[in-house]
Order: sequence, then C-alpha cells, then structure tokens
Amino acid sequence: MANMSYCRFENTAMDLEDCANAILDGDFIDYETTSDSEIESLKDLIEYCKDILDQEHRILDEIDKWEKTQEELF
Repeated sequence: MANMSYCRFENTAMDLEDCANAILDGDFIDYETTSDSEIESLKDLIEYCKDILDQEHRILDEIDKWEKTQEELF
C-alpha cells in the first residue's frame, strides 16, 4: 500500500529503521523460511538506499530551503 504524500517519509523512515535494526542485529535472513521475494525486496532496498544517498546533497539543500521558509513564516 502506498503512503500518502503528507506522511510518506515519516512512515517509510519508521519502516526503514525496523529493517536497519534487523540487519544490525543479524536477524534479517532465516535460511529456512525467508522467501525469494523477500530476498529480491532486500536487494531492491539496497538499490533504493543507494539512489537516495546519491541525491543526499540535493535533499539536504531542499531541507535547508524548507527550514529557512519555516523560519520566515513563523
């Protein structure tokens, strides 16, 4: 199910934190029960994270612009 645009990053950040914690805890692949689709999704997740990191400078610039706008408004 897709996230609503107004809470896309908030919801996804919580889910990504759960994934990161599982990986850091070494609790992310059960060799007997993990499905092929789960492994493919894990591979996809790595690629999405790389894509986001490739845009880190641009994202941080946009966040900075947003913060300045908020300061001017309030």
